[in-house]
Amino acid sequence: MWLAGILFLLMIGVLLARSVLQEEPAGYSLSDLIRPQPEPESLVSGRVVTVDARDPDGWARLDLSRSFQVPDADVLSWDLGFRRFRIVVNGGRGFRGKAGVVALRERDFEKVSLAPLDGYTASSVSAGGDTINAELEDWYDYGFFSHLLKPRRTVFVLRTSEGEYAKFRILSYYCPGAEPGCLTLEYDYQGDGSRQLGR
Repeated sequence: MWLAGILFLLMIGVLLARSVLQEEPAGYSLSDLIRPQPEPESLVSGRVVTVDARDPDGWARLDLSRSFQVPDADVLSWDLGFRRFRIVVNGGRGFRGKAGVVALRERDFEKVSLAPLDGYTASSVSAGGDTINAELEDWYDYGFFSHLLKPRRTVFVLRTSEGEYAKFRILSYYCPGAEPGCLTLEYDYQGDGSRQLGR
């Protein structure tokens, strides 16, 4: 009996230590994605954008070429869609674009210099009727004690809705103050149509 009591106290101590030592996630302010940027004709590197994905019922759609959040009425010219922790691409059955994504084993963003020829996964509808992209379902690790989502160190290569290429990684899921639903990503976009994503 006394052994169970000691184990219980140790477990409580571990939980308290974790809650005290838990670091706050990186929080990013929302980007100004209302005015489209000029479409690049060559490689653009190091763009960082934070998309407001807090609406649980609507998708925030991002056009990477213009760093622009596409209005709901425009069903073609977007590449990535965000809704809370869900991410989809504008490609697959029921989508008008030809986007697809592949998760690479390479964890060093700067070392990815060429987009793969194939292996891209389009979006689909799950058995429950929700729009998903299987390649993007596991972009995070869930903290059992913290209840926070922490991005994995995964580099994704995107074939855009118009058939061009980009690479991206997720930096954070939080606004300032640890408010969830602000997805921040860093990306490089190739505007000349080639698969070159590095120098």
